[in-house]
Amino acid sequence: MKGVFVMVDGPDGSGKSVVIGSLESWVRSHSMKVLNLERYYEEKNCFPGFDEIYAADAIISSEPTFVYVGKAIKEEMVAQSERKYSALSLAQAFALDREILYNRVIIPALKAGKFVFQDRGVITSLVYQPVESKIALIDLMRLPGNKLALDYAPDLLIITRASPEVIMQRIEERPRKSIFENLLFQRKIAERYASMWLKQLFENMKSAVAYIDTDPPKSVDETSREAISIWEDFLKKRASKPEEPVKDHEISGFSGQ
Repeated sequence: MKGVFVMVDGPDGSGKSVVIGSLESWVRSHSMKVLNLERYYEEKNCFPGFDEIYAADAIISSEPTFVYVGKAIKEEMVAQSERKYSALSLAQAFALDREILYNRVIIPALKAGKFVFQDRGVITSLVYQPVESKIALIDLMRLPGNKLALDYAPDLLIITRASPEVIMQRIEERPRKSIFENLLFQRKIAERYASMWLKQLFENMKSAVAYIDTDPPKSVDETSREAISIWEDFLKKRASKPEEPVKDHEISGFSGQ
């Protein structure tokens, strides 16, 4: 039986962590064994082996990862400092980190029939990097790690949203800053996450796409309940449909933004 891949994406500060945490709590409440990769990275500084993946019922993942290329991205390449890295270097680093993660964890987990819940993914690159660096979207999609991720597009994509002003208030409270944290940039990002072309891109790859708005006065508990409702509705609809074979997706004719 093919596994289920859920990706949660959206601007920083839009509620992704709340949604991922809610889905992890749902899994644990159903007595499933969870492999949380972030905690695993902290303890062992490497990716889990297949035996550890197979022993779990659900994998909690995130991008960039916290090891190897992902660690360099977080601690060096996108941190605010006097050192600057080219747009192409960033795009390639994110794609390589993604390629390693998919080969080492995501693909084996899905083939073994596991649930995979992931915070961020290839959609982040497709949204952020054309704004930050003016790299053509089709060129991003052709990077090996990105193409691999699109071949394994999520079964359910949840996009969290909040106004750019609210997002800036939230992320300004964080101790670690990134090169992406300014209001003008966040406004451009919000437009891309809300765009029809992005929704259609993933729907064409058989992803179900849902949105969760988290602007006040909406509470954390309300966001959590909405995330669980979306997930349970998805499971019900999936149970009523026959499984489709996994196919590679052709991107050569895509004309997105």
